[in-house]
Amino acid sequence: MDTLLTADIAANAPRYRRKSSTFIDGIHDVPEDGDRAPAQLYSTMSGRLFHSGRIAIVMVGLPARGKTHIAVSLARYLQWLGVKTRIFHLGDYRRATVGQGGHVPEDYFYPNASPASVVLRQKILKKCREDIYGWLNHENGQVAIYDAVNPTASGRRSLAKEFAKHDVQTLFLESYVDDDNLLRENARNVKIGSPDFANMDPDEAAKLYLERMETKIPTFETMNEKELNYIKMINAGQTFFYNNVSFNYLSHRIVFYLTNTHIKSRATFFVRPGTATEEESYKADAPLSEEGLKYAKVMTETVIKHREQERASRVTEGGPDVPLRPLSVWSSTRMRTLQTADIFKELGYKVRQRSQMAQINPGVCERLSERAIRRLYPEEVEKHELDPYHHRYPRAESYHDLAVRLEPIILELEREQNDLLIIAHESVLRVLYAYLMHCSTMDIPNLKFPRNEIIEVIPGAYQNEAKRIHIPGLDPRTVPGSPEDIRIPVPDSGADTPAPLPGGGLSAPAVPPIVVEKPPEKVVNTAAEAVRDKITDED
Repeated sequence: MDTLLTADIAANAPRYRRKSSTFIDGIHDVPEDGDRAPAQLYSTMSGRLFHSGRIAIVMVGLPARGKTHIAVSLARYLQWLGVKTRIFHLGDYRRATVGQGGHVPEDYFYPNASPASVVLRQKILKKCREDIYGWLNHENGQVAIYDAVNPTASGRRSLAKEFAKHDVQTLFLESYVDDDNLLRENARNVKIGSPDFANMDPDEAAKLYLERMETKIPTFETMNEKELNYIKMINAGQTFFYNNVSFNYLSHRIVFYLTNTHIKSRATFFVRPGTATEEESYKADAPLSEEGLKYAKVMTETVIKHREQERASRVTEGGPDVPLRPLSVWSSTRMRTLQTADIFKELGYKVRQRSQMAQINPGVCERLSERAIRRLYPEEVEKHELDPYHHRYPRAESYHDLAVRLEPIILELEREQNDLLIIAHESVLRVLYAYLMHCSTMDIPNLKFPRNEIIEVIPGAYQNEAKRIHIPGLDPRTVPGSPEDIRIPVPDSGADTPAPLPGGGLSAPAVPPIVVEKPPEKVVNTAAEAVRDKITDED
């Protein structure tokens, strides 16, 4: 199922969530029982880690402050580590209660609302909180993220007392924004997809939206309750303020993550290096071949041209005529990736080497054919077929080892405010893409990044989006997946690459590509319609 469930299903049957393919950011999926998270180091009988008990993270802030974006990003990181985390968006419950096409009363958010509005509000809150307690108590949940406005100090104090009665620790997280430019950008990027703003100038629509929210939610008290545990994130992470956040290790991990993240829009590009003179060798740090040098030049030109076209398209559609964000380039320390990035360096782009982004180590299987691996290590092949993500061949790394090694890179990725191009081996791209798109451990070993495509991931408030960008004019021999990968089991067809995922995915083309320019193709082709009712939310 590749689209989000309706609000009615999501609110009234919280145990049932959509199952995405690798085309769809799976952050709102519920993993299958027994699934291990990609970077999870250990497991417990209860499923709760770090001896941290149960925590409710309560979002605080007016609309267009990035609360949902922060909640989704935090959930993505915690789930990656193996912390059982779920987001409860109050807007889902409100939509389910009022029904399709229904609207809440005008005074719904007012402190002195009418009795009918108060009853409706309490009904929605009650259902959401019952689901939070049900998940924490009966499904061994550890972190519940409650995504709502929570505008008053008295309401937040009551909420903390209520959670305490259920033996749940509470951490409030406020996104406070007083930068008018940032507010307008948030509203323009996220909130003006409503039909109310169709055909309007984006800046005027953002201004109208913010004025409407000031009218609808006239009372908001920023956090200053000394007795509560809270974090105040000011202007998308420019400044942080902490109060009493010291009750366990997990709370410190959450604080550490938040200080390394932001909600400003930027794009992340994934691309493979060019072919090397000794392409099939892991140990030999070979330079680029002649074809690899040609590839590096064409790929660089494609990235630069695509960014200029995207900017021109935004201006044509009425967006602000602002310069492109700077582009940072990361590469591993392997010769082929450094040489692939050299053209960017010559053009004045900032290039950084990342030793953690070295490709997965194939161990004793390097240069062995799959037939030889099956003959020499039949027991290892059997284990690999059962769990290709966690299994490691003798003296080799598993994808789990690689994911743990890449955790510092993930935090750096979250911190990066420029557009980012990552040039790395296919195994590294699989793990980093899987983090941003929340792929399952079963999908990660099968993700494919052919050399004739650049994959672009754009962070979104509710889920991330991705595009394929075709690189024209390449020799078809440079397109297949990395030959030094261990490919077990061997496909029946005799091909040297795994079959495409049944639900889609980042798979290589079945035939050599025609050398023509192609427009960028959205990998997440149903996301906009699927979350249209959520991005215009007032919670």
